[in-house]
Amino acid sequence: MASIRFLFLILFISTGLQAELTLQQQQVPVEVLPTDASSSKIVLIAGTPSNKPGQHEYFAGCALLMEWLKAVPGVSPVLVAEGWPKNEAVFEGAKTVVLFMDGGDKLPFLEAQRWARMQSLADAGTGFVILHQAIDCPAGKAATFKEWFGAAFQGDIGCRGHWDVQFETIPSHPINQGLSAFALPKDGWLYNLHFADQGVTPVLACPMPDSSRKTEHAKAHLGRAETVAWAYERPKGGRSFGFTGCDLHSNFAEANQRRLLLNGILWTAQMKIPEAGVVSQTTPEALQKNWDRKIFLGKPKTL
Repeated sequence: MASIRFLFLILFISTGLQAELTLQQQQVPVEVLPTDASSSKIVLIAGTPSNKPGQHEYFAGCALLMEWLKAVPGVSPVLVAEGWPKNEAVFEGAKTVVLFMDGGDKLPFLEAQRWARMQSLADAGTGFVILHQAIDCPAGKAATFKEWFGAAFQGDIGCRGHWDVQFETIPSHPINQGLSAFALPKDGWLYNLHFADQGVTPVLACPMPDSSRKTEHAKAHLGRAETVAWAYERPKGGRSFGFTGCDLHSNFAEANQRRLLLNGILWTAQMKIPEAGVVSQTTPEALQKNWDRKIFLGKPKTL
């Protein structure tokens, strides 16, 4: 039995199955350009498979955002899979680019040509939305991350982990329109970020377990509510929105999280947000669709 599992693992790695879209995912329109040139193009970039099933479901999360955005008048979402578009024409005329992917050295746009494309988007005033681990970057890129996104996660002061959070105070901001106090259980968070010196407005903050404060800088602020969602008016033009949650896919069931993300996307695209925020619907069945193929086989005891 162990030998069969080992052979299957070799086949799995050699054929690159983990990087391929599942049959279900292949039914989702990818890199389909809008037909209405007057609509606001929103590009949703999903990273490659990562972590355990139900966590880091980048494709499934972006597919859900695409469906909800389709219901918003004047919006044309475009889904990109595997971390970067095969046809970079999807960026042309985009109002906002959403980045939902692994961060650090795994960021898919660190290569020089892709980095230059990101810079050109920033220079054009394109909106950015950056979710979960995508805010983590190599130390040498942190200054540019703050210019683009208003923040950067770095291990010198930053902390991360999984726990329940409660958002009891909802500040007044267009991104928070329609939100009420809510909780998100067992999600993954990054906090104590390096923020830009100007232009950043905290959107959501909550207490973090003091036991999660692993850096000396974080330990100096015991009990402080930590910003995990923010709006950023870029000094050179354009808007960015960041949220470090979205680790746990099941939390897309929370209407307030969906409204936060959809409002943030519209805000970065400089579109009017409904007074009650962007309303969306989902079902348990919808939340189970389009998960990445993630096969974790234990190390065989014998060959």
